[in-house]
Amino acid sequence: MARTNSDDLLMEDDLAAAFLGGDDDLAAPKEAADDLPQASGESTEDEWENADDFPGQLAVDVYETADKLVVKARTAGISKSDLDVSISDNILTISGVLSGGEDEQTTRWHIQECYWGEFSRTIALPVQVREDEDSVKAELKDGVLTITFEKEKTEAPKKIAVQ
Repeated sequence: MARTNSDDLLMEDDLAAAFLGGDDDLAAPKEAADDLPQASGESTEDEWENADDFPGQLAVDVYETADKLVVKARTAGISKSDLDVSISDNILTISGVLSGGEDEQTTRWHIQECYWGEFSRTIALPVQVREDEDSVKAELKDGVLTITFEKEKTEAPKKIAVQ
């Protein structure tokens, strides 16, 4: 749980103590809740005004096998033509556009949890990989982008005799 500087909010440990009855110094949860600002249930225009200023960030899983490095990303709703995948100097960049969330007739949002628009993710790969076209495979299937790299063969360090 993120910690804030606000004295009005109970922190995770404080909440646990309050509900378990472990700290008599804390106000009862009801009293603390009364001090918190109440949500009106409606969003103001100001809250959505700067939503386009921050591109979405793609969540990824990165793992390796004996000879491969695999990067997986959930990309549901994205077509292949809206994806751009590139690698340079062991830095992978996945970017694109997720369209479909905008309706021209929308007059007011009540809940908007899905990200629509541009997204980008740049990852410094944890191991050296081969970057030639024959050594990289990218597949988009069932809303999951899987990029598989062949790991660069590294020679074991050579022992140098000191004379």
